[in-house]
Amino acid sequence: MAKGDFRLSDVVLDETIGRAAPDVEHERAVAIFDLIEENEFEPVGHAGGPYKLYLSLVDAKLVLSVRTEGDEEVVTHVLSLTPLRRIIKDYFMICESYYEAIRASTPSRIEAIDMGRRGIHNEGSQTLMDRLSGKITIDFDTARRLFTLVCVLYWRG
Repeated sequence: MAKGDFRLSDVVLDETIGRAAPDVEHERAVAIFDLIEENEFEPVGHAGGPYKLYLSLVDAKLVLSVRTEGDEEVVTHVLSLTPLRRIIKDYFMICESYYEAIRASTPSRIEAIDMGRRGIHNEGSQTLMDRLSGKITIDFDTARRLFTLVCVLYWRG
């Protein structure tokens, strides 16, 4: 199969995700757009997509339901978010520090905080890749975009 067949063409948020404030909904839409725009997504053992990813929350677990563009079920994976909770919390805290620093700090301080922010984002991305290993193969950039979406799902604005 060609590389283009192993990609997401759509991401759908289930009603279990819930609605959020308009600014949060906008961030969700941007995160989904970025993920769809460029990604490598290969359910292990499947012949090829493109795929639709349906996300829902059940008992504080993230449910990833993968379907073909024709809505044929491919696979469903349930991920405990426990391994990501600390990382997401740390990410939100450092993002707050970053936005505060932009208003009042020196460029070197802003850069140092931003390096820390990227480091935590990378840690979350790697954790997602590890949790999906053997189930869904994604590259690091796709993992980064997916981690961003997971964070935005938690963000209350």
